[in-house]
Amino acid sequence: MTRECKVTFEPSGRSVFVLEGTILLEAAARAGQIIETPCGGAGKCGKCMVRVTSGACDSCDEEHTVLGADRIRRGYRLACRCRVKRDLVVEIPETSLFQSSQKILATDAGGHLDVRPAVRKQCVRVTPPTREDVRSDSERLNEALGGGLRIGIHALQALPLALRQHDFTVTAARVGDHVIDVEPGDTTGRCYGLAFDIGSTTLVGTLINLCDGRELGVVSRVNPQTAFGDDVVSRIRRCRDEADGLERLHMAIRDAVNDMIDDLAKRAGIATDDIWEAVLAGNSTMQEILCNIHPFALGEIPFVPVFRERVRMRASDLGLRIHPAGEVSVFPQIGGFVGGDTVAGIIATRLNDMREGPVLLVDVGTNGEIVLAHEGRMVATSVAAGPAFEGARIINGMRATTGAIEKVVIDGDVEMNVIGNAKPAGICGTGLIDAVAYLLRRGIVDETGRILGPDELPAGLPDALLRRLVARNDQYDFLLAGPDETGTNEAVYLHQRDIRELQLANAAIRAGIMILLRHAGVEASALHAILLAGGFGNFIRRNNARRIGMLPPIDTARIRFVGNTSSLGAKRALLAADEWTRAEQVVRETRHVDLSLDPEFQEEFSMAMMFPGPEVES
Repeated sequence: MTRECKVTFEPSGRSVFVLEGTILLEAAARAGQIIETPCGGAGKCGKCMVRVTSGACDSCDEEHTVLGADRIRRGYRLACRCRVKRDLVVEIPETSLFQSSQKILATDAGGHLDVRPAVRKQCVRVTPPTREDVRSDSERLNEALGGGLRIGIHALQALPLALRQHDFTVTAARVGDHVIDVEPGDTTGRCYGLAFDIGSTTLVGTLINLCDGRELGVVSRVNPQTAFGDDVVSRIRRCRDEADGLERLHMAIRDAVNDMIDDLAKRAGIATDDIWEAVLAGNSTMQEILCNIHPFALGEIPFVPVFRERVRMRASDLGLRIHPAGEVSVFPQIGGFVGGDTVAGIIATRLNDMREGPVLLVDVGTNGEIVLAHEGRMVATSVAAGPAFEGARIINGMRATTGAIEKVVIDGDVEMNVIGNAKPAGICGTGLIDAVAYLLRRGIVDETGRILGPDELPAGLPDALLRRLVARNDQYDFLLAGPDETGTNEAVYLHQRDIRELQLANAAIRAGIMILLRHAGVEASALHAILLAGGFGNFIRRNNARRIGMLPPIDTARIRFVGNTSSLGAKRALLAADEWTRAEQVVRETRHVDLSLDPEFQEEFSMAMMFPGPEVES
């Protein structure tokens, strides 16, 4: 008979009883301790490292490969590989614990937005029945509203009491010719809506007054699905391979959205039942999981989404905590992994209306989306850049949270900015790009991405930089912060392997750009502008992104930050119902390029693995 084991997690002190053989990662989740698993629990990234301080866990080959013999001897294990076989006390380092706070871009570059929402309220006085006029309540309401309307079941259920509670004066909530609910009295001033950007890593929600378009609040947080894997492929795999995988991922995102709704309503001092509409935009995988649709077809060639059109439903169908009859809309999708967030980005920037010259819209992230607009036509693609930009698969990498090195300048020595003004604990994506760009400038890293040894370096480098080169296994790493400078008492290095990971992510973005330019017959030098969108893209230093070759070598003045365009596009659609017509038009008129089927992609990707020479900055 399988016995139960007690597992206690420190420093929280939380304990849980699990069956012998349970994976430690699952035990931690049951105890409310969500551990980072960027690789989706595949035993590859090492970010779920924990230390067994009492009891013992057998080690496996993957743990020896990722952690090394010294850490194994000191009790370190991978939570995704270690099985509970006896009572344990397990210490979870702060760097392994899922961080609910992160440096997130919650703003956008939006200006004035017209107010013509899909949901509108209309207060009317309904003629009371008499012995001579015994028409039904719904007929009377229809007449008062102008006729020709459909009265929904929710409105019918509320109608008899609403009419008689306030002397036959009621407010009807309408979506087009459909009356979705009826309230007693005049409640026209209480009509609110929500716009959500559902990112793979980040969630941003905005509460808006639908009467006048005023923004009442913005909240943002890390997508809890990152605990199931940093990239969308990992999450699709969890949905496919685990019986309750889809349910768990759907509940995680739905509950997070509901928590944000409650937070926004509380801050604004309104009732959630007065929120009548929600608009959501995300990539294809996020939108399908949010709708509780199985995304397995996105994980198999030819990577087909379940829907391309706008999806509409009642809030109660999705379980969102707004008015149960409220209107919920999910953005249409272009194809493959080019989802609703890209469509929202196009309508936010008015990319399809730009005629000054070729313009690129680039959303840099784990799932990077790229759109090229030229001569009234658009082509779009997505690239699997991987989670290196989020600090995953980087040995000392971390998300953009407190303790992350977010900015690096290397001149006579290393200067850095750390989020929260804390001691460094690791490096996030923007810091990684900065560090590599400066090492290229100083000649410490060559065009192949190799960190050079002392006898290969250019003459005249300061001793302070030379001392930071550390030989390890026939290659060199670069010391960013020594153990006495960090918050973990362990040194933070830029490892040779980290540069290779950056090259892979970088090459995916650059190759995707070059393929789209080739499809449109446009030279990179002819680009009128590059619009950098999204949370990560807006923190990149433009000159450093250009130096590592992520972006074509155009004047940095032509590289513009456009904010969170997914959020702005969702707000546009919330406030102006005719934006949905524009969104559907974008889907019809945008040609999707599947890079996995493009015969030139591999060659372009291989070329993009090389860093450009110094002439790129001239």
